[in-house]
This record gives sequence, structure tokens and C-alpha cells, in this order.
Amino acid sequence: MDVRWEEAGWEQLTGRSGRRRLPVWDCTVGLVVGDEGILMIDPGSCLREGAQLRSEAERLTGRSVTHIAFTHGHFDHVLGGAAFAGTEVYGAVGLDAELSTGREELRDGAVRHGLAADEAAEAVDLLVLPKHLVSGEWTLELGRVQVLLANVGPGHTRHDLAVFVPGEHEVVFCGDLVEESGEPQAGRDAVPARWPAAMDRLLSLGGDDALYVPGHGAVVSADFVRAQRDTLRGRFGVSGA
Repeated sequence: MDVRWEEAGWEQLTGRSGRRRLPVWDCTVGLVVGDEGILMIDPGSCLREGAQLRSEAERLTGRSVTHIAFTHGHFDHVLGGAAFAGTEVYGAVGLDAELSTGREELRDGAVRHGLAADEAAEAVDLLVLPKHLVSGEWTLELGRVQVLLANVGPGHTRHDLAVFVPGEHEVVFCGDLVEESGEPQAGRDAVPARWPAAMDRLLSLGGDDALYVPGHGAVVSADFVRAQRDTLRGRFGVSGA
């Protein structure tokens, strides 16, 4: 396998994983390349962005994306999913129901944050729901690489999923449980009292030497995750373990 990440505008994390920071909302998209399957994590904010990511992944790997994981249900992480026909889609238990019943709120939130109204409406109309729902942990075999999907929430939302990728450096895709480019955002669907515990689960997945990939911003260390966890404890009045 000869994957030239940087030439395609992606940041290589390990020999089999990389990520891309998208414009406008600085949302992170992840890619894990196995010999038999390819996993994309959080496929963009609209169909246009999803189609671009699909094309980039195909140029990068010579194959189609086979699996998608949603780390949570906010528009900038899920609305590109419909651009990936025929994929197996994963999310935390309960995310399917939340997305299905909350389409209007999802559309309105996307427009409020700056997505064009027609793009938001189209993406919500074609919204892909996760078929495979993770209650604890779920191992994906992609061919010479196993990826662990872990239901680590609630925290940033009621349905937070992390993705652990083994390799020469372990990688943990954290979704918006961790943010580097700004303070973590706690909306109406956040569960502040349990957010620090969700970050502890991220740390237990990756350990001290892992690369932690936030939903927005640069890759960070375990020390950064611990510091942000402690800040959130103080912000929300949550005591430590």
C-alpha cells in the first residue's frame, strides 16, 4: 500500500491513518486504510463537502470508502454522509433516533452556523442514519488493521463515539469531546456532569503516548487531554475521581 497523504492535502498520523482539517468550521475528518476496507470518520458538513472527501479518499487509496463512523450528531460531522453510497455507517446507540427525530433542528443549526440554506436542506433530506449502533465497544476488521469504536459518552453530546486506531503510535479520534482550536463547546445537548469521565475513557483507550485527534484543531497529547478535562471539571463544577 502506497498512500501519499501530504500530496493529497491530508496529514499522515500513522502508516494507515490520517486526517484532514476542513475549512470554515475547522472540523477534522479521519481516514483509516486497511487492505480490505476503508473507514472515514466524520464525513463533512454537506453533500458538496462529502463528495469532495469521497473523491480525495479514492485518489489517495485507489479504492472506495467502505465504512463511516459518526463521532456525534452535529451537522458539521454528519451531513456529508449521504455522499458515500453503499457504506456501512456506525454511531453510538441512540444517535439514529436523535438524528431521525431532530432533522429540523439539525437543519436550522447548520444554517445558523453559516451553511447555505439550500445545502442544509438537501443534506438533511438525504441524511444517512447509522445502521450499526455501538453500546460498548465494536471492533472493525479492515484488513491488517483493526479499529476499535468505543461509546465513551455522554459528554459533548448524549451520543459520543471515539475511534481507536492501533499502530506505531496509537491514535484516538476524539470528536468534539476534545477541542484544540478553541474552548470545548457545550450546547443544549451536552451532558456536562459526565464530560470529564468521557475524557478519562479516551485516555484509557490511548494511554500516555497516543496521538489524540480533536474534533477541531491540531493533534494533541495525553497531557493536553488531561488539562482540558481538569478545566472542564472546574467549569462545570464536577469533582475528580
